[in-house]
Amino acid sequence: MHILLATNNLVRLNFLTSLLRDAGIESVVLDHQVSSVEGSIGAIPRRLAVATKDSRQAQRILAEAGEA
Repeated sequence: MHILLATNNLVRLNFLTSLLRDAGIESVVLDHQVSSVEGSIGAIPRRLAVATKDSRQAQRILAEAGEA
């Protein structure tokens, strides 16, 4: 797994996940359970990850969208 970014911004996270999905890249959001348990105060950011084999393409897609 390759971590693309960490953020507390759920709207941005959903947008980036959709961008990757539209490009045929499966992603996973890590730490969303921990963030919910801590009360969503923003102390623990959620991480967006992709398979290592998809990391270069995913980074390119995010960069083209101005999100890298």
